[in-house]
Amino acid sequence: MVKEGDTAPDFILKHKDGEIMNLADFRGQKVVLYFYPKDDTPGCTKQACSFRDANEVYEQKGIKVLGVSMDDDESHQNFAAKYNLPFQLLADPDHKIADAYGSYGDKEYDGRVFTGVLRKTFLIDEQGKIKKIFNEVNVSEHADEVLRAFEA
Repeated sequence: MVKEGDTAPDFILKHKDGEIMNLADFRGQKVVLYFYPKDDTPGCTKQACSFRDANEVYEQKGIKVLGVSMDDDESHQNFAAKYNLPFQLLADPDHKIADAYGSYGDKEYDGRVFTGVLRKTFLIDEQGKIKKIFNEVNVSEHADEVLRAFEA
């Protein structure tokens, strides 16, 4: 399991437009890598929209936002179009990247335990190191919380 101070595990994934993206391409930039369970569900939509609403501030500060779930490219395209999401959503259908970041495992919902993507966020600095890990996420206020953490 990764921890703060570790080098962020690199990955190569397709984003919502079907193009390949590599985390190493973002060296020299700050990155928010957030894992979320499923496109177009209430909590995931609130979280994505909080990043969307703060996008101008993120861009001014040179911070890139990347969302990751097991949904496929088509689902990501629909989700991004429906909510006008200006950042990349990455498809991790076999949860290899979620596994590498400790963001896949058992969770409980509505009294049932099942395995899936865990809602976690990783702040990655310009050198590719994990600056902060959010294991608990307030989906409505997360974008502001992340900005404060980058400024700390």
